[in-house]
Amino acid sequence: MTFDQTSNTLVIVIQTTFGAPDANESAEAGGTTDAHSVIGSRGPIIDFHVHLAPSLSADVLTDLGVTKTSRGHYAFDGRVVEMDELYRPDVLGQFLAGWGTDHGCVSVPPPFYRQHLSVAEAAAWVPALNEGVRRACAGDARLLPLAYLPLEHPGLAVATAREHLGTEEFAGWTAAAGGNSCALEHPELDELWALLAADGRPLLLHPGKSPDLRLNKYYLDNLLGNPVETSVAAAELVFGGVLARHPHLLVILAHCGGVLPAVASRWQQGQNTARPGVNIPSGTVTELLHRIYVDCLAHEPAAMDLAEEVFGQDRLVLGTDWPFPMGLSDPYHAMKNRSGAFINKVAVENAARLLAHVPIRTR
Repeated sequence: MTFDQTSNTLVIVIQTTFGAPDANESAEAGGTTDAHSVIGSRGPIIDFHVHLAPSLSADVLTDLGVTKTSRGHYAFDGRVVEMDELYRPDVLGQFLAGWGTDHGCVSVPPPFYRQHLSVAEAAAWVPALNEGVRRACAGDARLLPLAYLPLEHPGLAVATAREHLGTEEFAGWTAAAGGNSCALEHPELDELWALLAADGRPLLLHPGKSPDLRLNKYYLDNLLGNPVETSVAAAELVFGGVLARHPHLLVILAHCGGVLPAVASRWQQGQNTARPGVNIPSGTVTELLHRIYVDCLAHEPAAMDLAEEVFGQDRLVLGTDWPFPMGLSDPYHAMKNRSGAFINKVAVENAARLLAHVPIRTR
């Protein structure tokens, strides 16, 4: 990664596999993997979208029907979560350090949501899950855990939020967009939105598993289902009046906002022409979308350019989805040939605004 002084653009060496950039490749490019030296920033660079498996205590394994394989992978609900890197906070730390990233906001990956659990089962699982992700991050100050909120059980989500309000254990919150989650405009969730808005820490909405059985082929539950679930959740926030009622609610959408950037103008046209059911309490679709943050996990620069147009430059943050193959091995992939000032805004300034209420180390 180097900075071209003549064109005032950041030149990124694209990596093909997860992990820190190869030292030889960096040297050949004449640059450095320290993004701070490239963009001239002294503030922390934050990756808002990385994953680890929770470090579950032995009693949880026994009580909640979770087992461990001989390789140390968790097995539950008829499946094994097999990706080795999910169980390696040290490897995540190396990935962050390799790109000069100061902190990663760590959430559990979707298999651990277990949205099918009854409210009684979830009441035992969710606290163990959040304690597990906190434990997984405890050995590395670069790792900032996010507390999971079970939106499929609104009362439990509220109780979970209340448990962690005013504490410094978590840098923010995460929850499933779609999947089995309750509709986000549901009245029983309004207390939750009020609590999170007052708390001031961000909520990362990450897609749950699509309930559309047509997508159980060609990997479409991920390739199409994930972007759609994210956008349905955003629609509930916008058309359901959640953002209008809670203007201080900080929401980050994973995967560059899913399909939302492509359909945002259609949503606005629906409001302009007073389509049935489109009764936003206040503001326009365009204005409300400018209140939502999205990560820069786009696989082509043009996709992030569109996201910038829809959400605004001050609503873009870094996100890699480490360590999953559908994520980014290079956090700056979608920002090729962007200016250092743009990179600084995304990686540092916007992150600082989102985490203004979180005590983290500055560089």
